[in-house]
Amino acid sequence: MVRAPKSVDVKLNLHVLEISGTWEPNDAERRAAWEVYVELVTRVSVVPLRADEGLLREALSSMYSLFATTRDVLRRHGPDVAEPKRNGQYNFGYLSVAMLNFGIRPLLARWHPALEDWEHQRPADRSRRAHEQLWPRTEELRAALTDTRGILSTYADLLASACGVPNLLQAVPTDDT
Repeated sequence: MVRAPKSVDVKLNLHVLEISGTWEPNDAERRAAWEVYVELVTRVSVVPLRADEGLLREALSSMYSLFATTRDVLRRHGPDVAEPKRNGQYNFGYLSVAMLNFGIRPLLARWHPALEDWEHQRPADRSRRAHEQLWPRTEELRAALTDTRGILSTYADLLASACGVPNLLQAVPTDDT
């Protein structure tokens, strides 16, 4: 049985904010971390979306759903997941809110309305997928998704470490498999 470490090193580069230090998760934080971790590793948030797969709208919606999931986890687990730590250590609450506001929100704030504008131009006789593939900014959004996926993968790895579980991202198929 893998035993969860007493302390984990935190290093997250959220572009506008870099978080570096330590986190000594309590039991409530570990349970909350596990719930968010499962959401992350089973979504397009960390699972690559190949060019011939899915819709960009669905990828953005999946990212957006992490807000509701994380809010729910924070509410259910209560103040124990945001308890102040000694020596400026981080807690699950802070790390989660920072990830939402600085890791995911910039992507959504920029790309959700841009894609929505394009979607409203779709002719009735064209499928959503065909129309999306004609969008001149498709590759730009895919690059932004890849960048955010890197940030979220690092966050997922941190959550796995806090829970004392192996990194389940190894079960995620890559273009090489």
